[in-house]
Amino acid sequence: MVDNSSPALILRHLDYGEADRIVTLFTPVQGRIKAFAAHARKSRKRFGAALDLFASSEITWSPRSRGDLLKLTGTELVCLRPHIRESLPAFALANYACELVELLLEEGQPLPELYALLQALLDALDAGEDPGTGRLLYELRLVQLLGYTPHLRHCSLCQTALGEGRFLFHLLSGGAVCGRCRGRLSGLDVGAGTLGSLSRCLRIPLEQFTDVRLGRTTLNEGGMILQQILSAHWSRPPKSLDFLVQVSAPSNLDNP
Repeated sequence: MVDNSSPALILRHLDYGEADRIVTLFTPVQGRIKAFAAHARKSRKRFGAALDLFASSEITWSPRSRGDLLKLTGTELVCLRPHIRESLPAFALANYACELVELLLEEGQPLPELYALLQALLDALDAGEDPGTGRLLYELRLVQLLGYTPHLRHCSLCQTALGEGRFLFHLLSGGAVCGRCRGRLSGLDVGAGTLGSLSRCLRIPLEQFTDVRLGRTTLNEGGMILQQILSAHWSRPPKSLDFLVQVSAPSNLDNP
């Protein structure tokens, strides 16, 4: 059988035995896959840094037998992104972003747009872009790609355009709810400015993380909206989320 090959992002790896490694990869065509790298911890010549976290690599693998992991037969490092490890918030966000791919996509489910999005986020973090803004943009675009985009500019119940003021974000209703429709509903209290900023962010190119400035209120309220949406669809909270919250600090913000 002919080996397969693909570009891949390294999401996670797990040491196995004395020398081997199980690697979780994200590819544009095959989606998320797991592979067995024999002697990966000893054979630096064969695998080198190509299996390091957050790296982009060209990988080759042998077809698997039923129930077995794919077997990595070769790797070529394309981009290591070493600067992500120089900032705790950047490192924490990179881990969180990779874990979301594992939680929200089935193994083997292709989503090339998400591959491009994750790659762009990792590139931005490696270049020193603000993790706070990067997190909101990544989560918002992830929600959009998965088909969970909420109503932001119109009431999700009556479709009336939202003006100025504050509104209810009600997840089960599909998004923002105007004052006339909210009744006894309970949810997040968010400002029109936050809803407008999120809507404008959806019109920014998918892979753009530079030249985007968001205020503290938008990051806080927008972050709560996106966490509500994402948590409704993951099977468990990401293990990396607590660490991300602990090390994150507001930065690169406009006026509150």
